[in-house]
Amino acid sequence: MTKPLNTAQIGVALIGAGMIAPTHIAALSALQPQLCLRAVVSNRPERAAHYASQYAGPAPLFTADLALVTGDPTIQMAIVATPPSVRIDLITALAESGTHILLEKPVARTLDEAQQVAGICDRAGVTLGVLFQHRMRAPSLAAAHLIASGSLGKLGHVEIAAPLWRDQSYYNELGRGTYARDGGGVLLTQAIHTIDLALSLTGPVTSVRAMTATTPLHQMEAEDFAVAGLTFANGGVGSLVASTASFPQRPETITLHFEHASLCVGTSDLRLIWRDGRPCADAQISGPATDTGPAIAKHQWHQAVIQDFADALRQGHPPMVTGHAALAAHQLITAIEDSSRTGQPVTLSPPQG
Repeated sequence: MTKPLNTAQIGVALIGAGMIAPTHIAALSALQPQLCLRAVVSNRPERAAHYASQYAGPAPLFTADLALVTGDPTIQMAIVATPPSVRIDLITALAESGTHILLEKPVARTLDEAQQVAGICDRAGVTLGVLFQHRMRAPSLAAAHLIASGSLGKLGHVEIAAPLWRDQSYYNELGRGTYARDGGGVLLTQAIHTIDLALSLTGPVTSVRAMTATTPLHQMEAEDFAVAGLTFANGGVGSLVASTASFPQRPETITLHFEHASLCVGTSDLRLIWRDGRPCADAQISGPATDTGPAIAKHQWHQAVIQDFADALRQGHPPMVTGHAALAAHQLITAIEDSSRTGQPVTLSPPQG
């Protein structure tokens, strides 16, 4: 049984107070008074307490005790922003208490764990959403609208690029880039955003041939480079290249070549080129640029996802990215890793759920 929902003001807990926490604090501040941040759960609450001055509403409780969230009927929703290695127990406790859950990516360290997370929430009857905020960018929303209109024709070729950079100091902290903590490297920790957005525009992948590696530029356990050839269910083909060893970092892009036009979806702009030479008026769509560092500084996209999730709770419909929808990106990442390990192509089955 879920906690009774106060539709006038949903109580929220933030679980985890790491580098993304200020983004959530800013987003929740902008959503006052419809949402109220009541608690921040951290293993070191005394270090997280400085966030109180950053929040626009009444100062939340700072605690290391999750039971103060699960046992509080005024907290109906939790944003989980912890490392994937500590997710299962947290999500089980939250779900069994009837608290709805919005997860920072990735859902878990492995596809099996991610499916387990979705199942836990299903059995408890709570809503599970995933923070794939790249879908909320203005160019992403415009691209989805254009593709849905059918005016671009059949999709033939896809280019997915995430040429990112992380200094070695990034991987020297908190076990980043390890399988035990993060579940992987660039694919699961950074490029999963671009992968999710691409799949939302292209539809599912049916087969993969891939290679992953750790370049000499980083000392880390997992991969900082991945390249894959992709075949899509709609008959199109494409490529994925992702890296945190690309200096200087360049914007992530998804370029989609359709029968009648090519569409390039960037971080802050959308470029449309019609094959018949007509003016590209749609290409003026733009949004705020992203930060070039490892954390996303703009809170507007997080705010939009949180707002969508809260609206879904109030109105009784699924959020933009459900836990089951998020499994598609996990499934593709697992296939890329498997293909790299075996040196053979991998066939993907349709996502479950």
